[in-house]
Amino acid sequence: MVVPDAEKSPAVEPSKPRIFKVLGPGLITGASDDDPSGIATYSQAGALFGFGLLWTMVLAYPLMAAVQEISARIGRTTGKGLAGNIIPHYPPLIVYGLVGLLFMANIINIGANLGAMGDAVALLVGGPKLVYVAAFGILCTLMQVFMTYTRYVAVLKWLTIALLSYIATMFVIDIPWGDVAKGLVVPNFSSNPNYWQTIVAIFGTTISPYLFFWQASQEVEDIHEIPRREPLLKRPHQAPAAEERIRIDTLVGMAFSNVVAISIIITVGATLHPAGTTDIQSSAQAAEALKPIGGSLAFVLFALGIIGTGLLSIPVLAGSAAYAFGEALKWKVGLSLDPTEGKAFYGMIALSTVVGIAINFSGMNPIKALYYSAVINGLVAVPIIVIMMLIATDAEIMGRFKVRGCLGYLGWATAIVMALASFAMVVQAL
Repeated sequence: MVVPDAEKSPAVEPSKPRIFKVLGPGLITGASDDDPSGIATYSQAGALFGFGLLWTMVLAYPLMAAVQEISARIGRTTGKGLAGNIIPHYPPLIVYGLVGLLFMANIINIGANLGAMGDAVALLVGGPKLVYVAAFGILCTLMQVFMTYTRYVAVLKWLTIALLSYIATMFVIDIPWGDVAKGLVVPNFSSNPNYWQTIVAIFGTTISPYLFFWQASQEVEDIHEIPRREPLLKRPHQAPAAEERIRIDTLVGMAFSNVVAISIIITVGATLHPAGTTDIQSSAQAAEALKPIGGSLAFVLFALGIIGTGLLSIPVLAGSAAYAFGEALKWKVGLSLDPTEGKAFYGMIALSTVVGIAINFSGMNPIKALYYSAVINGLVAVPIIVIMMLIATDAEIMGRFKVRGCLGYLGWATAIVMALASFAMVVQAL
């Protein structure tokens, strides 16, 4: 495969392996999906059911890959993010309602992730958790506001390496690989009342609205930053290379995300589940419980992964909210903007992070907060996916690059699966 100059990433030098020239928004999006909140969900699945829910990750992969590729193609084709494409075609009340719910879910996730990072550092070196929470929040905000876009993207790419700690953890403990293989391909249904709730949580964690907005917006950012790259509606000849790059980037990024999630479920399922430790409420608690069973090395790797994934996911959560709000309100948006040029955009990033920090100082129960966030994400995901599919299949918006065939079917299938998940969440909430 040859990737023309217009499709190369600005954050990668020509001397790097060719795959690094292709991977970008999809890799970062996939890696940020395994945030500390997601780690807690996967840990709970492994603790409660061992390897019994591994099959859900196999089912989720084609769905999450399809919907992320569709969001990326919308951005690359039109040169506008999701909110920018939704505004001209839907009533403002719908747009602002969805964006508002997205913002609420994101800041709760930011708060929970900052708390998990603070807990992880406190477990490793001791000290006051809240100081670490504030420090991480400030660091993430300063990086987004003051680093150049190309350098910032490079930092996010390198942070994806942090997720390898979970794959490494899996190989420092004893794993019954035969049982793992069975769990991956054979659904093991349970009468446990938490079974379906955990499945809903897995899908809600894996297919989240903020990831759609982020990947579409990053494609738009790259159009502005990479020489000769233009929206496909203006430069149709760039389409073959662009669509191939997006597909590879997304498939690899989502595969990476799922392999890490599977590794977490396997690690916890092989250690805490047999030991009878089934009540895992946070990623930091999973790391702490792992120490006496899996050993100090497994504990350290798991805890370090929480910190690394948090540093990756918090900018994505804050950034996706700022992109959505900014496009809805017709602000200048983009991480490539100078701070004086994008005051409102960067102000929204700072506000999201500050509120996330404040959640940890408020005494709010982080588990309840995450539950409400999951409910909001599940409810918002369905209409956003439906609207995305209507946009992606509309020739007036996408021209001859509208989504069709297998990718389109998978996109609609994702909407149906998430609708069922949302229905289950509402039933359980009532």
